[in-house]
Amino acid sequence: MTTALHISLITETFPPEINGVANTLGRLFDGLRARDHHVELVRPRQTCDGNQRSNDQVMLCRGWSIPGYPGLQWGMASTRRLMKRWQVQRPDVVYIATEGPLGLCALRVARRLGIAVVSGFHTNFQHYSSIYGLGVFTRLLTQYLRWFHNRSALTLVPSASQRLELQRRHFDRLELLERGVDSRLFNPAKRQSALRQSWGLGEDDIALLHVGRLAPEKNLGALKRCLEALQERYPRRRFKLIIVGDGPKRAALEASLPDAFFCGAQSGEDLARHYACGDVFLFPSLTETFGNVVLEALASGLGVVAYDAAAAGQHIRHGYNGVLAMPGDEYAWIDAAAWLLEEPETLRTVRLNARHHACRQGWPQIIEQFENQLQRACQSQTGSLPLPE
Repeated sequence: MTTALHISLITETFPPEINGVANTLGRLFDGLRARDHHVELVRPRQTCDGNQRSNDQVMLCRGWSIPGYPGLQWGMASTRRLMKRWQVQRPDVVYIATEGPLGLCALRVARRLGIAVVSGFHTNFQHYSSIYGLGVFTRLLTQYLRWFHNRSALTLVPSASQRLELQRRHFDRLELLERGVDSRLFNPAKRQSALRQSWGLGEDDIALLHVGRLAPEKNLGALKRCLEALQERYPRRRFKLIIVGDGPKRAALEASLPDAFFCGAQSGEDLARHYACGDVFLFPSLTETFGNVVLEALASGLGVVAYDAAAAGQHIRHGYNGVLAMPGDEYAWIDAAAWLLEEPETLRTVRLNARHHACRQGWPQIIEQFENQLQRACQSQTGSLPLPE
């Protein structure tokens, strides 16, 4: 029988915020608590917290907005405050999900107290720097991330391709922790004619769905180019882009795609219905560590078009339960979408296979694996290594 642990989870984003990292951490948090572990959450204060104070379950700290990312923030915790808290309520292990000021503070305090640390590599920040015109900082950011993660007992990565990339950059002690999907929530049975009609779609029209944060690093310009190519290839068929999500690129996308339907950010049952009302899922991102939306789209029975990396590379067999292109080859990515739509029977079969595969990718086994990784980190006592200056 597994020993109950006192786990401190450090993150700068958490539900009800809507993003892949928050979704994953919410699942891990709930899953560990359901397995009778004491899980303490350390995070920045959110608008929905109101006048809530820190307690045994959660430590709230100040947050600073991230420029260009409304609703997301860096956390800032006092080293003295965190040290005092953990001296009174000492965790068995600390899981650090974000590498900002809050994560760095937690890393230093945990190592000074000899507490085992496990880190998670959830976001490719080193890729974002060049996209945002800060390419000069890419090497420095990579060095910092390597320094940060190499001071934990384990660094958990969500995909084999991400692990390989980090190994090449000399990150140590990497282990795989994939993501799951709730196939009861994301289910093609939730398809609704009324919602499709509100998008201006008939029964035989094709909804090209995209779900995600509307930000520069997501390669969203490819959506327009794909739509135009499909319209040229199949002039007698009617396609419509349905975009679910919000972010700094929304206004620019609305201007460049006047005929697309923008649904804004959705969550829970509303998000599940939006997925179920789609037909093809276009995913042009090249910067994902995983891409939870790929599994959600597969579970919803959509024909997924993606690059052969991260979640898509692990879960899609080209031509069987989705279609793939070599990363960066946009022509091949668009051609894969065209192939998927060439014959109605092809799309129907791929969608059935997608649903069947995703139904086997539940969260319970992921939670159990995470639990075992935390247990091993405690036993290894790697957290007693000397703290680098």
